[in-house]
Amino acid sequence: MSFIVNLARTSLALVLIVATSAVSADECVPSPWGADDQVGAANRVTPERTAAAAKLVKKGISHPLGIVIEPGMPAYPPRYTQLQVVQPNQQFNADLGVGWEASSNDDVLQMWLGTGPQLDGLGHMGEAGEFYNCNQGKDFSIITGLTKLDISGIPPMVGRGVMIDIAKQMGVDSLQAGQPITSNDIKAAMKSQGVTVGEGDVVLLHTGYTDATLKQNPSLWAGSIPGITNEASVFLAGLKPMAVGADTWGLGAVPPRAGDKIFYDHVVLLKQHGIYILETMNTGRLADEGVHEFMFVLGQARLKGAVQMIINPVAMW
Repeated sequence: MSFIVNLARTSLALVLIVATSAVSADECVPSPWGADDQVGAANRVTPERTAAAAKLVKKGISHPLGIVIEPGMPAYPPRYTQLQVVQPNQQFNADLGVGWEASSNDDVLQMWLGTGPQLDGLGHMGEAGEFYNCNQGKDFSIITGLTKLDISGIPPMVGRGVMIDIAKQMGVDSLQAGQPITSNDIKAAMKSQGVTVGEGDVVLLHTGYTDATLKQNPSLWAGSIPGITNEASVFLAGLKPMAVGADTWGLGAVPPRAGDKIFYDHVVLLKQHGIYILETMNTGRLADEGVHEFMFVLGQARLKGAVQMIINPVAMW
């Protein structure tokens, strides 16, 4: 009898250990920058890294990394952009009371901020209601704006940028819709193109897809994209960049590779590592001219409570 009792006790203890381990495995791990941190990998911007990035500007060339946003352009549904130019109560002859007639235009914009070239903030995507640094969506997501993890608190994102030409590595002008990009593809491209990634860098992947399809086949462009696999997102996160982006409206392949979770790259980068995502970046010129290293500068509009923001970062070399 004592043997049976002891066996039962041992079995119960094992069950409790396994259960405890399972709970521990599911527990959120706070950010390495502290339990109160809200800017994640933007903490990797330092005076030393900014000064080093400035030394990459040797020719004085600058290039806009944001594509042109046009009203009516395709976007991930139901997102859209509409612009109106108005002369409110003026019609070009406003009397300002100073002895001359003022002629002016104003503009009214209705759009989703996650349209076109954009910055995904850390409050954009989580998993099971949980976001970066163990923040629960129900605690900070309200209709008038995020009360945590919004993009207004992100400091200027200045650092070394690198472009990895995946299309060149594949021997094509453009990857195909849904074509997966694995960590081995990225490693091979980095090796053949002499690209290294340091902590705090901004990594941009060139697929050629937007240049090839946005104007020529907008429905295809909006419906499916080449992109990284889930395991490639883990690899990229391990390089400790400040941000990862591509010339597509999403970073991961759509549809995803068999066995992958759609958009899970966002969870790996944003939620798990506090690494920002840059979408629909204008990388064509960098690829054409073989520019793999440059100074990256982004000062996004600081709209309080915003989840995402349309952006136009600048590459300088």
